[in-house]
Amino acid sequence: MTSFIENLWSSIFTAGPTPTLLLATNFSFAALQVVLLVLLLATYSIHFVFLSIISAGLWYSINWFAREVTQAQAQAAEQETSAEQESTEAKHSAQTDPRARGTPDGADSDTETEGLLDRKSTQARLSTPQSASASTTLQVPGSASEVRKRLSVSGDSSGYASTDSEWEKVDDSNGN
Repeated sequence: MTSFIENLWSSIFTAGPTPTLLLATNFSFAALQVVLLVLLLATYSIHFVFLSIISAGLWYSINWFAREVTQAQAQAAEQETSAEQESTEAKHSAQTDPRARGTPDGADSDTETEGLLDRKSTQARLSTPQSASASTTLQVPGSASEVRKRLSVSGDSSGYASTDSEWEKVDDSNGN
Protein backbone atom coordinates (compact mmCIF):
# COMPACT_ATOMS: atom_id res chain seq x y z
CA MET A 1 0.00 0.00 0.00
CA THR A 2 2.83 2.41 0.82
CA SER A 3 4.51 1.72 -2.52
CA PHE A 4 1.24 2.57 -4.29
CA ILE A 5 1.03 5.89 -2.44
CA GLU A 6 4.69 6.63 -3.20
CA ASN A 7 4.12 5.80 -6.88
CA LEU A 8 0.99 7.96 -6.86
CA TRP A 9 2.90 10.88 -5.35
CA SER A 10 5.72 10.60 -7.90
CA SER A 11 3.26 10.20 -10.79
CA ILE A 12 1.72 13.56 -9.96
CA PHE A 13 5.00 15.20 -10.94
CA THR A 14 5.49 13.03 -14.05
CA ALA A 15 4.32 14.36 -17.40
CA GLY A 16 1.46 12.44 -18.96
CA PRO A 17 -0.92 9.87 -17.57
CA THR A 18 0.79 7.16 -15.57
CA PRO A 19 -0.84 3.81 -14.79
CA THR A 20 -0.82 4.56 -11.05
CA LEU A 21 -2.52 7.91 -11.52
CA LEU A 22 -5.15 6.42 -13.84
CA LEU A 23 -5.84 3.63 -11.37
CA ALA A 24 -6.34 6.11 -8.54
CA THR A 25 -8.57 8.30 -10.73
CA ASN A 26 -10.74 5.38 -11.80
CA PHE A 27 -11.03 4.14 -8.23
CA SER A 28 -12.03 7.62 -7.03
CA PHE A 29 -14.74 7.97 -9.67
CA ALA A 30 -16.05 4.48 -8.94
CA ALA A 31 -16.27 5.36 -5.24
CA LEU A 32 -18.05 8.62 -6.13
CA GLN A 33 -20.61 6.71 -8.20
CA VAL A 34 -21.25 4.32 -5.28
CA VAL A 35 -21.73 7.27 -2.90
CA LEU A 36 -24.13 8.96 -5.31
CA LEU A 37 -26.11 5.72 -5.68
CA VAL A 38 -26.35 5.32 -1.90
CA LEU A 39 -27.48 8.94 -1.54
CA LEU A 40 -30.07 8.45 -4.30
CA LEU A 41 -31.49 5.40 -2.53
CA ALA A 42 -31.46 7.17 0.84
CA THR A 43 -33.11 10.42 -0.28
CA TYR A 44 -34.89 9.63 -3.56
CA SER A 45 -33.66 12.99 -4.84
CA ILE A 46 -33.35 13.44 -8.60
CA HIS A 47 -30.29 15.62 -8.02
CA PHE A 48 -28.13 12.58 -7.37
CA VAL A 49 -29.13 11.10 -10.73
CA PHE A 50 -27.95 14.25 -12.50
CA LEU A 51 -24.77 14.37 -10.41
CA SER A 52 -24.12 10.75 -11.32
CA ILE A 53 -24.56 11.51 -15.04
CA ILE A 54 -22.20 14.48 -14.80
CA SER A 55 -19.67 12.39 -12.88
CA ALA A 56 -19.86 9.57 -15.43
CA GLY A 57 -19.30 12.04 -18.28
CA LEU A 58 -16.27 13.51 -16.54
CA TRP A 59 -14.94 10.03 -15.77
CA TYR A 60 -15.25 9.04 -19.44
CA SER A 61 -13.67 12.27 -20.68
CA ILE A 62 -10.67 11.91 -18.36
CA ASN A 63 -10.03 8.36 -19.59
CA TRP A 64 -10.48 9.46 -23.23
CA PHE A 65 -8.01 12.32 -22.74
CA ALA A 66 -5.48 9.99 -21.10
CA ARG A 67 -5.71 7.63 -24.09
CA GLU A 68 -5.19 10.55 -26.51
CA VAL A 69 -2.15 11.81 -24.59
CA THR A 70 -0.65 8.33 -24.53
CA GLN A 71 -1.13 7.99 -28.30
CA ALA A 72 0.41 11.42 -28.92
CA GLN A 73 3.41 10.54 -26.75
CA ALA A 74 3.86 7.29 -28.66
CA GLN A 75 3.75 9.14 -32.00
CA ALA A 76 6.26 11.73 -30.76
CA ALA A 77 8.62 9.00 -29.57
CA GLU A 78 8.29 7.24 -32.94
CA GLN A 79 9.05 10.46 -34.83
CA GLU A 80 12.01 11.15 -32.55
CA THR A 81 13.53 7.73 -33.19
CA SER A 82 13.04 8.08 -36.95
CA ALA A 83 14.65 11.56 -36.86
CA GLU A 84 17.61 10.15 -34.91
CA GLN A 85 18.00 7.38 -37.46
CA GLU A 86 17.92 9.89 -40.33
CA SER A 87 20.49 12.14 -38.66
CA THR A 88 22.74 9.15 -37.99
CA GLU A 89 22.47 8.11 -41.65
CA ALA A 90 23.17 11.68 -42.79
CA LYS A 91 26.27 11.90 -40.58
CA HIS A 92 27.48 8.57 -41.88
CA SER A 93 27.01 9.59 -45.51
CA ALA A 94 28.70 12.97 -44.86
CA GLN A 95 31.73 11.27 -43.36
CA THR A 96 32.11 8.85 -46.27
CA ASP A 97 31.58 11.48 -49.02
CA PRO A 98 34.91 13.27 -49.67
CA ARG A 99 33.17 16.35 -51.15
CA ALA A 100 31.16 16.95 -47.95
CA ARG A 101 34.20 17.25 -45.69
CA GLY A 102 35.85 20.54 -44.82
CA THR A 103 34.61 23.78 -46.33
CA PRO A 104 31.30 24.22 -48.11
CA ASP A 105 33.13 24.35 -51.45
CA GLY A 106 34.07 20.73 -51.06
CA ALA A 107 37.81 21.39 -50.78
CA ASP A 108 39.57 19.17 -48.31
CA SER A 109 40.99 20.87 -45.22
CA ASP A 110 42.51 20.01 -41.88
CA THR A 111 39.40 20.83 -39.84
CA GLU A 112 35.73 20.31 -40.54
CA THR A 113 34.61 23.47 -38.72
CA GLU A 114 36.17 26.09 -40.99
CA GLY A 115 33.02 26.52 -43.05
CA LEU A 116 30.92 26.74 -39.90
CA LEU A 117 33.19 29.43 -38.41
CA ASP A 118 33.00 31.48 -41.62
CA ARG A 119 29.20 31.35 -41.59
CA LYS A 120 29.02 32.31 -37.90
CA SER A 121 31.34 35.28 -38.34
CA THR A 122 29.29 36.48 -41.34
CA GLN A 123 26.09 36.24 -39.30
CA ALA A 124 27.71 38.12 -36.41
CA ARG A 125 28.82 40.95 -38.70
CA LEU A 126 25.34 41.22 -40.17
CA SER A 127 23.57 41.23 -36.80
CA THR A 128 25.86 43.84 -35.14
CA PRO A 129 24.54 46.97 -36.93
CA GLN A 130 20.95 45.87 -36.36
CA SER A 131 21.38 45.57 -32.61
CA ALA A 132 23.14 48.95 -32.41
CA SER A 133 20.33 50.70 -34.27
CA ALA A 134 17.71 48.98 -32.13
CA SER A 135 19.39 50.12 -28.92
CA THR A 136 19.42 53.76 -30.02
CA THR A 137 15.75 53.73 -30.91
CA LEU A 138 14.70 52.32 -27.54
CA GLN A 139 15.97 55.28 -25.53
CA VAL A 140 13.55 57.92 -24.37
CA PRO A 141 14.30 61.22 -26.14
CA GLY A 142 15.70 63.95 -23.90
CA SER A 143 16.65 61.72 -20.97
CA ALA A 144 20.25 60.82 -21.72
CA SER A 145 21.58 60.36 -18.18
CA GLU A 146 19.18 62.47 -16.20
CA VAL A 147 18.02 61.04 -12.88
CA ARG A 148 14.53 61.98 -11.84
CA LYS A 149 13.27 61.92 -8.26
CA ARG A 150 9.77 60.74 -7.49
CA LEU A 151 7.42 63.30 -6.13
CA SER A 152 6.29 62.73 -2.57
CA VAL A 153 2.62 61.93 -2.18
CA SER A 154 2.36 62.82 1.49
CA GLY A 155 4.00 66.23 1.15
CA ASP A 156 6.90 65.20 3.40
CA SER A 157 10.06 66.42 1.68
CA SER A 158 12.52 64.39 3.73
CA GLY A 159 12.45 61.57 1.20
CA TYR A 160 12.14 59.01 3.99
CA ALA A 161 9.06 56.91 3.41
CA SER A 162 8.25 54.42 6.11
CA THR A 163 5.08 52.94 7.43
CA ASP A 164 6.19 53.89 10.94
CA SER A 165 6.34 57.57 10.05
CA GLU A 166 2.92 57.30 8.43
CA TRP A 167 1.50 55.84 11.66
CA GLU A 168 3.14 58.63 13.63
CA LYS A 169 1.34 61.16 11.45
CA VAL A 170 -1.97 59.41 12.09
CA ASP A 171 -1.32 59.35 15.84
CA ASP A 172 -0.42 63.06 15.86
CA SER A 173 -3.58 64.03 14.01
CA ASN A 174 -5.81 61.95 16.32
CA GLY A 175 -4.21 63.36 19.47
CA ASN A 176 -5.11 66.98 18.67
